[in-house]
Amino acid sequence: MRTDSARREETHDLRHHGDAEVRDDGSALVDLAVNVRAGTPPAWLRDHVAGSLGGLAAYPDGRAARAAVAARHGLPVERVLLTAGAAEAFVLLARALAVRRPVVVHPQFTEPEAALRDAGHSVERVLLRPEDGFRLDPSAVPGDADLVVIGNPTNPTSVLHPAALIARLARQGRTLVVDEAFMDAVPQEREALAGRTDLPGLVVLRSLTKTWGLAGLRIGYVLAPPGTVAALDRGRPLWPVSTPALAAAEACMTGRALAEQARVARRVAADRAHLVAGLAEFASAGLRVAGPAEGPFVLVGLPGAAAVRGRLRELGFAVRRGDTFPGLDGTWFRVAVRDRATTGRFLRALGRALA
Repeated sequence: MRTDSARREETHDLRHHGDAEVRDDGSALVDLAVNVRAGTPPAWLRDHVAGSLGGLAAYPDGRAARAAVAARHGLPVERVLLTAGAAEAFVLLARALAVRRPVVVHPQFTEPEAALRDAGHSVERVLLRPEDGFRLDPSAVPGDADLVVIGNPTNPTSVLHPAALIARLARQGRTLVVDEAFMDAVPQEREALAGRTDLPGLVVLRSLTKTWGLAGLRIGYVLAPPGTVAALDRGRPLWPVSTPALAAAEACMTGRALAEQARVARRVAADRAHLVAGLAEFASAGLRVAGPAEGPFVLVGLPGAAAVRGRLRELGFAVRRGDTFPGLDGTWFRVAVRDRATTGRFLRALGRALA
């Protein structure tokens, strides 16, 4: 693990995301590049969102959804901010917080660093190494960093860091941002920090777009100290979250939704194990899987990965390139976890691509 300055010329495309792999000429491919759960949103959630359309003439009222999120995490509403996806939260944090030394732990989702750079900040990186299993060493984070950003489970490595390890990064005078966008895909949400109020400066981000298939609706939320929530809210226009998105947020906090989420997390774990076992059959070709993987995706290392990705596209499958993530290069790609039938077809295609 090492610290790296991003003040030098940026060589990674921080704005590249998985959806770029399946646009235009990739629209007919089997999508293993985007981490949104297939077959979503479920019918009951679509119907609930559709039912909110009758209220479009009125300005959005987020009080009920905000209260539902607060109740789900056992927090007062003053600690909740509803956002247009987690991506908006990164922009708000970059613009609203007066920080001197922001640090982003990589490899991870690139929007936090992109937002900080766009806001004029010089960003430092702590790069987690594959030989360490992309595991966090809290001592590698500079002690005087006043903003630290880390994902858990981390995209794209699928590593789930122990909550106690991340908690060691919290201290007075520092904002600790933990991106838990994929935590709802982890059984029992092991290692979650959402709902904790004992850690100074803790900000937890959640997304409802992945498990529930709401990427096009843009809905997520921030859990943070009331002062931080107020500062972020001041930087926004009025009514930033739409009525349908608010309806979806409230629905996803119900007992029915949480029970379904738990079932989905268990199924994802089983489907991921099937994928990882299949990938292990290609170890003789130099293929390795970062892990143990705990998210709804896996990171694959492979010599000549770029060429293999190209051959997979010819065979009808899109996977997410890895070289746009700081700390990774062209020998990596990410694969979304899908059902066993889809995984079986992908593994057969991978075998052909490697032959």
